[in-house]
Amino acid sequence: MSPFDDAFGPDFGSTDRPAPPPLTMEERAGVLDDLAELEVFRTLLEPTGIKGIVVDCPDCEEEHHVDWALMQANLRQLLEEGQTGRHEPPFEPNPDDYVSWDYASGYADGIATLAERDEPSGRRTGRHARDD
Repeated sequence: MSPFDDAFGPDFGSTDRPAPPPLTMEERAGVLDDLAELEVFRTLLEPTGIKGIVVDCPDCEEEHHVDWALMQANLRQLLEEGQTGRHEPPFEPNPDDYVSWDYASGYADGIATLAERDEPSGRRTGRHARDD
């Protein structure tokens, strides 16, 4: 090890660490549910100017602002590798451009409730030709 090794930060490409255990079926199902929810959140919130999700990091005890695409990539990496890697946070993000997962979930629930309330009674939505 040279004295310059630490000057460039830790070696995140090191393979010295053992691979994490594979996700259980329940964990995989939870990540797949999160991916589906994330797509709904993005569809509803991105047109309003929301850029992504804010996540509380237990390691550094700070909030991380994660854009939609990076959050999706993190969840996919979690499915494939059992863990997520380190990613560069956005430079000086505007906190007003990000919402918590709970906020996004509540927003989506509110939109769904409004859609159900506005649906004429007795009519089914999403009819398929095979339903006749």
